[in-house]
This record gives sequence, C-alpha cells and structure tokens, in this order.
Amino acid sequence: MALNEMMDRPVVKKELVAFMRDRLKRFPGELGELEKTANERGVPIIPHETAVFLNMLLGQIKPKQILEIGAAIGFSGSLMAQHVGPEGHVTTIDRFEVMINHAKANFEKLGIADKVTLLEGDAAEVLPTLEGPYDFIFMDSAKSKYYEFLPHCIRLLKKDGMLVIDDVFQGGTILDDEADIPKRVRKIHRRLNKLMDTVLDHPALETSLVPLGDGLLLIVKKEDYDFGYILDEIKAETQNRA
Repeated sequence: MALNEMMDRPVVKKELVAFMRDRLKRFPGELGELEKTANERGVPIIPHETAVFLNMLLGQIKPKQILEIGAAIGFSGSLMAQHVGPEGHVTTIDRFEVMINHAKANFEKLGIADKVTLLEGDAAEVLPTLEGPYDFIFMDSAKSKYYEFLPHCIRLLKKDGMLVIDDVFQGGTILDDEADIPKRVRKIHRRLNKLMDTVLDHPALETSLVPLGDGLLLIVKKEDYDFGYILDEIKAETQNRA
C-alpha cells in the first residue's frame, strides 16, 4: 500500500499536529482497533484529527445517504456508517483489489456490511451511473481526479448537502509556482488549483477550508448548477495529448 508523502508535511506546526493526534479522544471498540492497527502498519487512512472532525460533523448533520469516493481499507466508510441511522446507507467506490478485499473484511468485522455497498471500479466510470441524491459526499481518492469528479459530485448532491474533499493542500505546495513543482506531480498541482478557482467564489456553492491533515475543502450546494463544462474540458485535454 502506497504511503502519502504529504502526511509528513503537515500544513500546521508539527507540534500542533502531534498534540491533536495525541490528545483527541480515541474511537472505542472495533473502529478504534482498526485505526490503531492501520497507523501501526503505516496503512494510509485519514489522520486522527480529520477522523474526529468528520465524526463530529456527521453527528450534527445526521445524513441518511452517504457517498464515498475512495474506500481504501474501509476505515472512513465504517466511521460514516455509524451516523446514517437504521434506514441510512453508505455507498463507497474503489478500484484497487487489495483495498476492496481489506474494506469488505473490515465491514464484516465491524458488523456494518448491511449498511455499506462497495462499488468496484474506476470512479470515473462509476459516478456517471449513480442517481443519488446524497446528503453527504466524502472524496478521498486520486488528487488529480478531484476536479474531474466535481461535476458528478455536485449533480449527485442534494440541495444543502455537503461535499468534503480530503488532502487539497499537497503539504502546502498548492501555493507554489507550477515551475517549482516536480514534474511528476504537476498535474495534481494544476488540477487542485483549478478546483479551488472553480468552487471558492462560486455563487451556487458555500465553501470553507479547514487545515486538518493535508487540508479539507468543505462545499455546500446551495443551488443546482451544471459543471458539465469541466468534463468537456477534461475530454478536450485528453484528445489534445493523444
């Protein structure tokens, strides 16, 4: 399992990160054990301070239908499943077989398999097939795909629903000039900046940024808006490179 190098480049003081990860209350039971084991083994899951924030946020929102893009080993999906109530459901997407197998096993172990549907495949292909609406969407997948997935997320989100996007600061390098960014991650840098430019001042959206982990982007859909032009833009870029 690949580690996220940006987790070692916190966007706030390392001492504060250590304080939050040490002092914020641990999760009880099997969920806490899953988090502990993942951290001990270096398995990439959302950091503890982000998980605690997400847990509190969902406790206030009380969503019934949740969509997650990027299941990984199922930790965040398991956390979210605790908030959907007896009639709610979590739908999560992943394309990596090793992650899918771990996630399924963890959902069974935590006794929430009936509350979670894991869709196997590339989110770029799965998202257009979904109908929604979802009360809450959590996106934690390939950073270069966030901009491309935005139109689908906004379409699937109900009015006043919330989209939370994880890891949007790239260790603070999102502020750097593209010429100073290593070529292997310039696409991520460019797409994350396009994402920010698109949503932060958009009249149909209410947005906030939270410096937890590698940065959280919170988006509330206030009005319907078709971001389909982004898909056309991505398609044109792909054809130009061919």
